[in-house]
Amino acid sequence: MQEWQNWLIAGLAVLFIGISKAGFGGGLGVLTTPLCALAFPSKEAVGMVLPLLCAGDFFSLWHYWRKWDARNLKFLLPGAVLGIIVGVHFVGHFSSRQLNIAIGAIAIAFVLFHLLREWIFAAEGAFAPNHSVGIPCGIAAGITSSFAHGAGPVVSMFLVPQRLPKEIFVATNVLVFFWINWIKVPFFVANGVITQGTFINSLYLVPLVPIGVRLGVWLNRRFNEKWFLRAVLLALTLSGLQLILNFRF
Repeated sequence: MQEWQNWLIAGLAVLFIGISKAGFGGGLGVLTTPLCALAFPSKEAVGMVLPLLCAGDFFSLWHYWRKWDARNLKFLLPGAVLGIIVGVHFVGHFSSRQLNIAIGAIAIAFVLFHLLREWIFAAEGAFAPNHSVGIPCGIAAGITSSFAHGAGPVVSMFLVPQRLPKEIFVATNVLVFFWINWIKVPFFVANGVITQGTFINSLYLVPLVPIGVRLGVWLNRRFNEKWFLRAVLLALTLSGLQLILNFRF
């Protein structure tokens, strides 16, 4: 692709950070990394997206300030730190093609999770969070977040069964990912995932995050969430398959 086409795809991907956080639930932002990986080398794409997610987290954290259930941090973060260390280590040793396949697989897994989520969360009764479940979930979240910033389903599997009120659930989700994303930053820098070049590219794209937030609010008021989600899942499926199968056009 030509350079302007790469930046167009990356810009569209970054808009989804704001759209997902402000309009249709933070999980839809998982589309950002697969799209960026179609436009740039996969490791570079992963490094570019993290500062943009951190910028989006600041906005979201301010909006939901002190509305969260902070006890979930003590259950998830110890495992998440370990998962991040493991995940970043493997990101640094994967070839670009292998990383594309990993990002594509996480994208497809996210789609399957959404299709099966009602069955997954069908159990009766509220789940009491604990370390025996939280640490494995944290490890899985750290690993998947390091590869594709795609830990949404793992964190949801820990939070949704707690039957938290909607606002507390969203606020807690924001708080967990604020910490996970910022914990990743020094590891990404130390392992060369975030470089001076990727950070400069992130700065070019960061104005699109608040634009995406405004667009998300507008879309939320005018479009049916079900159909919007279907469109996002279709785009996520196609981008995931492209990364895995490497179609030539």
